[in-house]
Amino acid sequence: MKAIVRTKYGPPDVLHFEEVKKPALNEDQVLVKVYAASINAGDLHTLTADPFPMRLMGVGLFKPKNTILGADIAGCVEAVLGSECQ
Repeated sequence: MKAIVRTKYGPPDVLHFEEVKKPALNEDQVLVKVYAASINAGDLHTLTADPFPMRLMGVGLFKPKNTILGADIAGCVEAVLGSECQ
């Protein structure tokens, strides 16, 4: 699957497009094939880790824990607990 990822905090220049592995699903998760996404202020704050206390709240102190940004998406559920959709 393809995604826009970042490996460090900073301006939008730190984002890059790359091929990533499909994530393994846990009991409480679903895999969604994304058809549309939006960006909001929360994504900007997470990208830059500004204000600094966000780093202490679990997003990663020196580098981001989650390399893929985004929370507002529209798509189709592709898998649930390892079962594939047809």
